[in-house]
Amino acid sequence: MNCTFVKIFELMRLMAFDYGTKRIGIAVTDPLQIIATALTTVHPDDIFKYLKDYLQQEQIETFVVGRPLQMDGTDSESAQHVVGFLRKLKKEFPTINVVEVDERFTSKMASSAIAQSGMKKNKKQNKGLVDTISATIILQTYMDTKGF
Repeated sequence: MNCTFVKIFELMRLMAFDYGTKRIGIAVTDPLQIIATALTTVHPDDIFKYLKDYLQQEQIETFVVGRPLQMDGTDSESAQHVVGFLRKLKKEFPTINVVEVDERFTSKMASSAIAQSGMKKNKKQNKGLVDTISATIILQTYMDTKGF
């Protein structure tokens, strides 16, 4: 018996970044785009090699990048670094959508979540963990605004 399967839609993940000059926190969804999960942190110098390797295994529909804003909605001082990252992301991966999400308070929210989780003190002070959880919050914020 010969069965032919028709691929109705491609299952693709969303990936979010909490950009920092020392570390970039990364989060992804499952292929059905239901759950946002912390993935890892990568040094900014290594991010594009990491992404190229990751994209050999997984398909990404959209990159979601946290945009650091001040309380009045203008760019913060660190926004210039994010702008450069956005530009290179679009150039390196032109077929993947790139969107920005307001990342105000994500680091504080991540630190608070870690503190409330009951983790041991040395885990609470892990800045990489804060960055990946911040990326997860950025991704969940995007998913919530899009009605995922």
